[in-house]
Amino acid sequence: MTTTIHRSVCPFDCPDTCGLLIEAENGRALRVCGDPDHPMTGGLLCTKMNHYERSVHSPRRLTTPLARSGPKGSGRFVQITWDEAIQRICSRWKELIAEHGGECVLPYSYAGTMGLLQRNSGHPFFHKLGASRLERTICSPAKDAGWKAVMGDTPGMGTLEMADSDLVILWGINAAATSIHAMRDARQARRHGARLWVIDTYRTPTAEMADRVFLVKPGGDGALALAMMHVIVRDGLADHAFIAANVLGFEAFRDRVVPDCTPEQMAPLCGLGATDIERLAREYALSRAPFIRLGSGLTRYANGAMTVRTITCLPALTGAWQRPGGGVFCGTATGAAFPLAPIVREDFMEQPTRLVSMNQLGAALNTINDPPVMSLYVYHSNPAAIAPDQNAVIRGLLRDDLFCVVHERFLTDTARHADIVLPATSSLEHADLYRCYGGYHAQLSRAVIPAVGHSKSNWEVFSLLARGMGWDEPFFQLTSEELIELLLAEVNPWRTAELNERLRRGEPVLLTPPTDPKRQWGTGSGKIEILNPAEVEPLPRLLPTHAETDGFTLRLQPAVTPHALNSSFYEQDDLRQRQTCMLLMMNRLDAEQRGLKDGGQVLAFNQLGEVGFTLKITDRVPAGTVVTEGVWWREFIPGERGVNALTSQRLTDGGRGSTLYDVAVEVRGV
Repeated sequence: MTTTIHRSVCPFDCPDTCGLLIEAENGRALRVCGDPDHPMTGGLLCTKMNHYERSVHSPRRLTTPLARSGPKGSGRFVQITWDEAIQRICSRWKELIAEHGGECVLPYSYAGTMGLLQRNSGHPFFHKLGASRLERTICSPAKDAGWKAVMGDTPGMGTLEMADSDLVILWGINAAATSIHAMRDARQARRHGARLWVIDTYRTPTAEMADRVFLVKPGGDGALALAMMHVIVRDGLADHAFIAANVLGFEAFRDRVVPDCTPEQMAPLCGLGATDIERLAREYALSRAPFIRLGSGLTRYANGAMTVRTITCLPALTGAWQRPGGGVFCGTATGAAFPLAPIVREDFMEQPTRLVSMNQLGAALNTINDPPVMSLYVYHSNPAAIAPDQNAVIRGLLRDDLFCVVHERFLTDTARHADIVLPATSSLEHADLYRCYGGYHAQLSRAVIPAVGHSKSNWEVFSLLARGMGWDEPFFQLTSEELIELLLAEVNPWRTAELNERLRRGEPVLLTPPTDPKRQWGTGSGKIEILNPAEVEPLPRLLPTHAETDGFTLRLQPAVTPHALNSSFYEQDDLRQRQTCMLLMMNRLDAEQRGLKDGGQVLAFNQLGEVGFTLKITDRVPAGTVVTEGVWWREFIPGERGVNALTSQRLTDGGRGSTLYDVAVEVRGV
């Protein structure tokens, strides 16, 4: 057989949206490598995607529909046909809807695929069904809320601007694990003379590459930024000419907030010494073009939106925005390049249905609502592992009266609780269109190999379900290619006709955000809004975390690992083995106080539950903080629960995001 090379795209929830080259033969993907001609990623791939073919052709792949044959959660199933599966699902839904109404059905999905079609293809189906709507805010909506409070719709910086900076600050981002191209660009800037600083809660692999590392208390980033601005104002380091021309509310901020944010006052809240804060603030202010790259982890606290809002004010005070390479990069917003209305079809809703927060799935499944959630349909997500308050989620999944359907590639923790499991395709087996949120590129990817076994894409399944419900709506008879064409049909300010043609050919392309030459800042006032009267809190200020009042001594950081992405990639044995096991990293002082030994078995616990770990004593973690990396599948952990048995359903101060990092625990030996 002839070996062929195909362009494709990484489908996973990462800001970089890497271009791939797939070597295929006889219906199999043989090898995956980075596309050297991609305008941003340039051929560099993370360790997870270097052997993506091992996931695509894993012996763990689900290849046929399954029906539960044992108790819920047992993972015992029998094979059925697609016709049987669709008939069972639709029959049960018709019964439930007749008794409780459409809102008794709840879809649950998130970012198992970032393709615009497959990720959103369930929306039109559930709109027409009259199902409850899912508020998809588990990741970083607080980050968006914080940015918008100051910068409005101002486009994000170009990622290549980092090369013009003389000081790169990776703040709350383990770029070595979650954004390897930002790490690459930071290294290049450093080779050209820029200093590289890392601000985080523990010494991540990214910290090992930095000139200076500042370890803050979990949730203390906002206190640090406020203290820095106190020093900048106090020592006459603010750029008053820039402020006068571009900033709204500086005087109010200076007079009402800054005086109470001295380094001495903020030091115990942020975890740095006052002397370190003073030095950090002055060096930042005196830099020519400091570039701050913000991660998402620092937003997953009760004060997450305010933290981002506060940090975003820093370059406004120093005027860093006026020089190439200076500013704050939170991400890029490219949604306007491909309006989703033609495929999400909100017009299918007879009336708006209720919203259920995905961060509060446990409450939704266990609380008596009107109507109650009687059926859960999960696709490209694994809520039994990744959703907050895991005990509540699993308690809900074990309900005998809950009809649960899971569309998945593997028998995940969630799939083990399903009544019906449907086999899903990988990104190499279906078509989709991808846009980046860490840059400004987009790319269309077509199927490279046939579907593995009897697996089907999201859109194929929803088309079958529409037919099973007896709908004759022509929309559900469209092909994936036809739906993608709906997204490309209209030329808009982001895309020319020529660029559309390049997309259709599968080329990676750079999008250009439209700008108004008369308006530099995309806010209501036309200025950077340190004072924003539309916000509940008009000025940035110090806000507490939830964990401060939870009554437990240690702050738990559920962190990322280079070898997995949330609960994805645990099917690859080599990647899982590189993590060794589910570790809890602890400072030696904390371990000695509790009589704990390196390598011993421990329990971390709080008011929500307890989780078993293997202890790793390390100076990478400061005293008072404990860290665990990855979201492990239950079959690979020592106990019954993973890290999210310790995280709560509480929400952030803006954006209604998750507070997955706002966790207080205690630890004892087993």
